[in-house]
Amino acid sequence: MIGALRRPLTMLIWVLGIAFAAQIARDATGAAILLAVPPIRDGSVVFALTWFLILAVRNGEEAYLAGKFGTGFARDPVTVQHLGRLLRISLGITGILVGVQTLGYSITGLLAFGGMGGVAVGFASRDLLANLFGSLMISLDRPFAIGDWIRSPDQEIEGKVEEIGWRRTVIRTFDKRPLYVPNSAFTKISVENPARMSNRRLYETIGVRYDDIDRVPAILAEIREYLIGSAHIDKSQTLMVNFDQFGPSSLDFFVYCFTHTIVWTEFHEIKEEVLLHI
Repeated sequence: MIGALRRPLTMLIWVLGIAFAAQIARDATGAAILLAVPPIRDGSVVFALTWFLILAVRNGEEAYLAGKFGTGFARDPVTVQHLGRLLRISLGITGILVGVQTLGYSITGLLAFGGMGGVAVGFASRDLLANLFGSLMISLDRPFAIGDWIRSPDQEIEGKVEEIGWRRTVIRTFDKRPLYVPNSAFTKISVENPARMSNRRLYETIGVRYDDIDRVPAILAEIREYLIGSAHIDKSQTLMVNFDQFGPSSLDFFVYCFTHTIVWTEFHEIKEEVLLHI
């Protein structure tokens, strides 16, 4: 707050000092041109106050992202940056309107014109506004964050999130190509976030020849024992090894379990180990 106050307060001191001197000069000389000083002074006060608030919001945003409020605060850079921008824009617009009113101009007509213009601009830029609201929904709901691996079953969207902007989200696909997705798309499609999964599932069907039908119970029992004893398998989740169906040329059984790891490369190493043992 002190850092944000320094420059606006310096300007305010100069403005008030010059306005006080101009008041003395007007009383002494009666010059009509000095009648413009009070509105300018009042407008400068409004400007200084708006400047201070905008700087305070910016400094607060930077301090929050730098962790200066302590470790007990969860920091989401995208949400904080978006809220900071919205606050600064709102303060700037409010400051302009109050400043115009302070200078002696009625803002009623300006607001009416702004309402009509807003309707026209809204029709002309509905896609841009849809992307803006999509960005706000991402910031508020937080279905994913920068660094998450996401994909959509509705669209061919899959990769790691690199940037969440006002208009579009940048996703780096697994072939290292950047994919630019309008934020409005995320209000219409379902998004899967594998980065937040708790476990990875191993689900495989395996066949045994019909000549070995008498050995199937022993095979299933040994596989269950192996999975229960494996440090890689999460026993708190569903674990199933069961005969499933009579296939065209084999007796099929399935293995269904979950690993502790959610890392894709580690999962495939564990899967390879389990399948080779079977």
